[in-house]
Amino acid sequence: MNPILSLFLLLAVFFLPSDRLTRKAHKIHQRILTLDTHADAPINMVKDGFDVGERHDRVRDKSQIDFPRMKEGGMDAMFFAVYLAQGPRTPEGHAEAKARALAIFKSIDAALKKHPDQAELATTPADAYRIEKAGKRAVFIGMENGYPVGEDLAMLKTYYDLGCRYITLAHFANNAICDSATDPDGPLYNGLSDFGKKVVPEMNRLGILIDVSHISDKSFYDVLALSKAPVIASHSNVRALCNFPRNMTDEMIQALAAKGGVIQVNFVTDYLRKPSDEHRQALNSIRMAGVGRVVTPEMRARLDAKEDSIQKRYAYERASVADIVKHIDYIVRLVGIDHVGIGSDFDGGGGVNGLEDVSEIEALTLELVRKGYSEQDIAKIWGGNLLRVLGQAKVPQ
Repeated sequence: MNPILSLFLLLAVFFLPSDRLTRKAHKIHQRILTLDTHADAPINMVKDGFDVGERHDRVRDKSQIDFPRMKEGGMDAMFFAVYLAQGPRTPEGHAEAKARALAIFKSIDAALKKHPDQAELATTPADAYRIEKAGKRAVFIGMENGYPVGEDLAMLKTYYDLGCRYITLAHFANNAICDSATDPDGPLYNGLSDFGKKVVPEMNRLGILIDVSHISDKSFYDVLALSKAPVIASHSNVRALCNFPRNMTDEMIQALAAKGGVIQVNFVTDYLRKPSDEHRQALNSIRMAGVGRVVTPEMRARLDAKEDSIQKRYAYERASVADIVKHIDYIVRLVGIDHVGIGSDFDGGGGVNGLEDVSEIEALTLELVRKGYSEQDIAKIWGGNLLRVLGQAKVPQ
């Protein structure tokens, strides 16, 4: 953004009465296409009795996403994540992960078939705009953690055919593809594995975006060196503002942008604001509890209860909508308006004061307007940048 124009817009916005500012933000929010690249709605969708086509209560149902609340908030499109925590790196572990991933794809397909009047599967940028124009929600599919790929390259085509359009190569622990940024045992391959070096070009060939959120710094640079298509960070923040290995350094963001990619800012408090050491240790104990293990429903319930207790204890450290925009501002100043987007991580830990679920996402548009961003800039942040990169995911062979 031009610095002089930026200052002019900021001064103009500053002197707008708050009600006029709210109306302006509402009109912009209604006109643009809004897209969130990381939503963990399937975590609830696979539960017995949960219907994503019905409105749920955020607190009672522990749910931040459903089709009615997407419509209420003006959320046009979301990438629903096929998420698997990292389990054993064994043939049996990989087989179980594939079976569970296929079950999640099936649950998404069943929900869309049950509610064709509310939402449709999207796999291309054109789909998103067409579905938005029809007044429905566009559901893209991403995969968080390449664990269900196992060591079988053919699974990439299987997932692509089911609608998957990005894969986060790893999660909180190393897998067969690459090192994670947070594995307590440290790196396994010092970057991509030999198998991972085959995964990258195959994803390019198919047209699956490579997602570098969660992977180690060395894995990130290995991916950039190999990929012939732009890559994304579907839900990552700025390490200079919040020093955590899941976030990206300035040099990483610059390298991502130089290749045409996009970093999608997320709404998880401890990636937005540096928590106290005690808070971070408590959160990490939960995140790592299931690594390399099969998490039973009983264990999941215990971990959820522990996380609720931690959130209440450290509520005073919770981030705000302004903190989200601080990360957006930083990225825009570093690499420009064309390389930033939104990946909330709703239903997976995302949510800040003033933006608790998908029905409240207009609060972010309001804060962007308050900070002086133009409608064109906001349209890029809220989906335009990501859709541009999605259109470049398939590399001619």
